[in-house]
Amino acid sequence: MTIAVYAGTFDPVTNGHLDIAVRAAGLFDKLYVAVAQETGKNTLFSLEERVQLIRQELSGVANIEVVSFDGLLVDFAHKIGANTIVRGLRAVSDFDIELQMALMNKEMAADLETVFLPTSPQYLFISSSIIKNVASLQGDISRLVPERVLLALEKKLSQI
Repeated sequence: MTIAVYAGTFDPVTNGHLDIAVRAAGLFDKLYVAVAQETGKNTLFSLEERVQLIRQELSGVANIEVVSFDGLLVDFAHKIGANTIVRGLRAVSDFDIELQMALMNKEMAADLETVFLPTSPQYLFISSSIIKNVASLQGDISRLVPERVLLALEKKLSQI
């Protein structure tokens, strides 16, 4: 059984993230979408909120399980029996950072492979940071995130 893990902060999950997850699920027997607890980033949504939003959006994909994790991704991958780490790439600038992480992961866990999936063209410019910024300025992000995420963002930003 091929088991992969697609990890990130997902603060919030975007259509680009979901695109990568669904496409990756088609490549592996089981895909864990792993929401990072501690990332060094100041997250808008709590860990529980991020997990809940992603679970709702991916509930129709039978071989995806959404979980949270803390610590090193390679340790988590070993814990769940994964042999592959999936990473999405938007632009050349992503590749630089992602390659460094993949090589460090390989140094720590030689048995794990990293697979890069390019983002579908319509999502190349989307990042969670840009989504939060535009949403905070009341910009229209309705085509870039699922409706539940849009409503959660509007509610969260109205409380700030």
